[in-house]
Parts: sequence; structure tokens; C-alpha cells
Amino acid sequence: MLLDLGVHRSHPAGDRLIRQGATGDAVLVLLDSVVMVTAGVENGAETLVAIRVSGDIIGEMAVLDNTTRFASVITCRRSLISHVAGSAFMEFLHQHPAAAVSMNQLLGERLRQANRRRLDFTGYDVDVRLARALIELAGQHGHRQAGATDVGVRLSHAEYGALIGANKDSVQRALRQLSARGLVETGRRKVLILNLDELTNFADIAK
Repeated sequence: MLLDLGVHRSHPAGDRLIRQGATGDAVLVLLDSVVMVTAGVENGAETLVAIRVSGDIIGEMAVLDNTTRFASVITCRRSLISHVAGSAFMEFLHQHPAAAVSMNQLLGERLRQANRRRLDFTGYDVDVRLARALIELAGQHGHRQAGATDVGVRLSHAEYGALIGANKDSVQRALRQLSARGLVETGRRKVLILNLDELTNFADIAK
């Protein structure tokens, strides 16, 4: 198994696991982790590309195509991670065709998610973009809690803003609007979806 090939390491919150532009020499398997994937551009702006949690694989792109890292990865809390050497990862895929197919499917889904988010930036207002992001996060990381759905990740307003291309104040207003509609309930870095069907309708997502 892939996990048998890696070295398990514990990392504190705020640890930069991968640095944008660095050489891709390892793949990381998240065992008990929550991490942020961020990317910067030439003018210094930084965007939150994705949230990854336990069970996810990160850093595979640079290893697969032998390029530098597209983004940085930072732990959100203390995390246990398996570090797999890039050469061992490639050999594993060659020896296990089913794993290679699964990896292709994962990369395809991540590409679709990225493309959907780009379309959202131009096609929807901030409150709808936020609703769509909350539904996506809940689908990937959420869990049921007392009749509601916990989104499953703890992000600040600024981090939500980076994820959907909006500033912190716009995210705060959007959360208030969604709360006033009875669609979500918010707490400190916590969002509960109170009515997933109605939020899905508001987000203009086809069922």
C-alpha cells in the first residue's frame, strides 16, 4: 500500500509543508490533517485554492509532471502526514494500474472544481458564490449535526474571501444575508447549513 512507502511525521499548526516554486520531490498523504492550499501571483496577492483534509493526497502534480510546485500548503492544525518520496510514488503507480486510474480521476475532479470556481467568479454575486463554496466544502468534508450540516472546515472570513474571490467585508455581509434567510448559522470559524435543499436552490445548483 502507498502508506507503507511513507515516513509518518507530526507537524504543528502553521507549518509550511510545500512552498510554491520549490522542486516537487515528495507526495504527502494526509493521515490526520487539515491544510490550506494557497497560490500567489506576481503582484503579491495570494489566493486560497483549496482545503484538503485527512485522506487526501497533495503534492502529486509536481511529481507526476516533474515540475516545480504550483502552490504552497500550510497546516491549519497539528497534523499527522505520511511523506512519500516522489520516486517511490511513481513506481507505486506503475506497479498498480488501478491506483493510477484513481489518481487520474482525482486530478480530473480537482480540475472540474477549479473550472467551476472560475466560472462562479464571473457569473454570480458574492452571496451565491459563498453558498456554492459552502455546499462544495460540505460535500467534501461536512458531517451531519443535530439536523444541520457542519461544513466541516474552520475558515476565517478572509479565508472564505480568498476562496471565492471576495474581500472579508463582502463575506461578512453574505453570511449575514444567508443567515437572515435561515439557510446557515454561523459561529467562530464555524458554519452550519440549516437547510441544504434551500441553500442549493439559492446557489443555483441543478439537482
